[in-house]
Amino acid sequence: MDIRLTGKKSICEEIKDTYEYYIRLGAFREGERLPSVRKLAVKLGVNPNTVERAYTALERSGLIRTIPKKGVYVCRVTGKSYMYEEMVYRLTLLKGGGLTREEALAAVEEVYADPPPPAVYGEGDEEEDEEDEEDVS
Repeated sequence: MDIRLTGKKSICEEIKDTYEYYIRLGAFREGERLPSVRKLAVKLGVNPNTVERAYTALERSGLIRTIPKKGVYVCRVTGKSYMYEEMVYRLTLLKGGGLTREEALAAVEEVYADPPPPAVYGEGDEEEDEEDEEDVS
């Protein structure tokens, strides 16, 4: 997992927000070890105090636990997952745009159908490419 410092927020906030995002997403599992303060600071080229502040904020949030001389570990995330929260957010937006309950349930059934539906993104690209090749020759 890479942390990309964009400069849009303070470095401490970017580190905290990135780790919080990946922990809630499930990219880090309970008990997984995170880089030490020193290792992460060197990797990012920042002051170790900055990383320490980010880790302290994550610890206050209950997302990580620091065991002195042992390391920093991901805690069990309680509550709803990030994916669930994201789904609810997007469904709320779609509902506001006119999506009915029946349409949403039909979409869920389609996504979880066996076999799965064809890919939505990039549909028809192969046909267009073949047609373009025929025009060139």
